[in-house]
Amino acid sequence: MSAPRDQAVINGHSTTTAVETIQTYIGGRWVASDATRFGEVRNPANDELLARVPMGGASDVDRAVQAAAKAFPLWRRTPVVNRVKPLFKLKYLLEEHLEDVARTCTREHGKTIDESRNSVRRAIDNVDLAIGTPDRMMGTSLEDIAAGIDCHTVRQPLGVFAAITPFNFPAMVPFWFLPHAVACGNTFIVKPSERVPLSQIKMFELLHEAGFPEGVVNLVHGGKEAVDAILDHPGISGVSFVGSTPVAHYVYKRGAEKGKRVQALGGAKNFVVVLPDADMNRAAAISTESCFGCAGERCLANSVVLAVGDAHAAIKEKLVAEAKKLKVGDGLEAGVTMGPVITKQHREKVLGYIEKGIAEGATLLLDGRAHPDPKNPNGYFLGPTIFDGVTPEMTIGHEEIFGPVLCLMKAKDFDEAVEIVRKHELGNATSIFTSSGKWAREYRYRVEPSMLGVNIGVAAPMAFFPFGGAKQSFFGDLKAHGRDAIEFYTDKKVVITRWL
Repeated sequence: MSAPRDQAVINGHSTTTAVETIQTYIGGRWVASDATRFGEVRNPANDELLARVPMGGASDVDRAVQAAAKAFPLWRRTPVVNRVKPLFKLKYLLEEHLEDVARTCTREHGKTIDESRNSVRRAIDNVDLAIGTPDRMMGTSLEDIAAGIDCHTVRQPLGVFAAITPFNFPAMVPFWFLPHAVACGNTFIVKPSERVPLSQIKMFELLHEAGFPEGVVNLVHGGKEAVDAILDHPGISGVSFVGSTPVAHYVYKRGAEKGKRVQALGGAKNFVVVLPDADMNRAAAISTESCFGCAGERCLANSVVLAVGDAHAAIKEKLVAEAKKLKVGDGLEAGVTMGPVITKQHREKVLGYIEKGIAEGATLLLDGRAHPDPKNPNGYFLGPTIFDGVTPEMTIGHEEIFGPVLCLMKAKDFDEAVEIVRKHELGNATSIFTSSGKWAREYRYRVEPSMLGVNIGVAAPMAFFPFGGAKQSFFGDLKAHGRDAIEFYTDKKVVITRWL
């Protein structure tokens, strides 16, 4: 499908009387994609067609790389205290337009408006952190490493970087990377998920207004063809990725083979361990919010409650009671606490997991398959679903569902719970609920997931700490934001001097 002929360009994207066809942002300008194929962006709450997105490929990516490469030498020579000045203005603009960006996020993704607001706030947190780059980018020095010889290190940017980002946090995740990369002196390209490009359109309108020089930040659209073009392009120095584990592995392998720095954040099967000494009411309330928040479409969702001993009987009915309190509907409506899943196809995929759980012998405590919404009969809704009697060998106990399905498992003791967590090949996040400091420390010491909560359901690090998992949940060595951002987006040059 080609772009309609009767287009007008308004605020960075083409419009027609029916639906907009969004554009790319390359070299400081909104320009049409070279794509000949277009996808659809639909509101998951009502199936409304919101926009057409170009399925760009190598030519769009190359134009963005050329613009970014052209901008790099001057941007790299710009003093870091001046490089962060546009970020000050961007922070102000994001604060001013937070509600507009959040509503756009909810319309294209489906999450509740409060969830969208919180995710935009997390994006702003990363801008805040990147403003401090002049201090965080400092090198080190030591005089007289030998007689009359001094040594120091400086951090230098590497060139053009890119981020390939997922559908589940369309406003936030690109900003785990972009502010830090450009503050360090690199230029940048964002390729958002083709399912949710509109939030980044809004963000790039604000980036443009913030005054970044032409070519420093760029936006392209597309699917696998665009991804491969980014991974293969010799002009790109490094790539950041967030998505499923199979794709993360693919991105890491292909990008690394081309000599790029790569950080690839993959999937998750997160366990929340509940000990008998836990506050059961709190554990149940927080666990259901963790699992069903954002309709379960987040990599930090604790989708398995692993109850130890007597905790199983104590928490089972409480989980069901808490889940029944959720109000499912259009995320823009007041009082709604869980929105739809992202697409019709994903809804069918989650339904398939529920059917498989029943077939494999799990007990369905709460069935969310039939969840009509009279106001939005065409929405991609599912209600919260809870299984009991789940074992690690079952499909629903092993695979990442990425939907509103909670699995309740039982372990006879603490050691068995630890072993279940350790045996899983994914290691993104985990939590433990207990009143014992001893068991909390023991759990932290023995399990591998890199993000761990104690009496917390979503162990989401703030921007000044690193974000990323372990085992098959992460490929690379430097994670997102925190101190790792400076390491990833700069090279340390060691200078040894002797003056005669």
